[in-house]
Amino acid sequence: MSDRDLVTMPRAALEAMLEDAAERGAKKALAGVGLGDADAPDHIRGLRDLFDMYRAIRNGALKQIGQAIALCIIGALVLFASQKFKP
Repeated sequence: MSDRDLVTMPRAALEAMLEDAAERGAKKALAGVGLGDADAPDHIRGLRDLFDMYRAIRNGALKQIGQAIALCIIGALVLFASQKFKP
């Protein structure tokens, strides 16, 4: 590598250049997934609300399924006990 291949610049200029490149890359990535406009924060909030509702419904459904299974087991035990201890 020769001296012609080396580039020197002040640290502040390098940091500013890197920050600008990162910002442009982030904007390009957001635009690529359809979140590059002024409505993007509203869309993201909407997605978060949708995921929160999904989690609440999923957890409620799992709770109901667990309760139904427990009720079936208790019912089966009561039925078994009533048959076993029949006078």
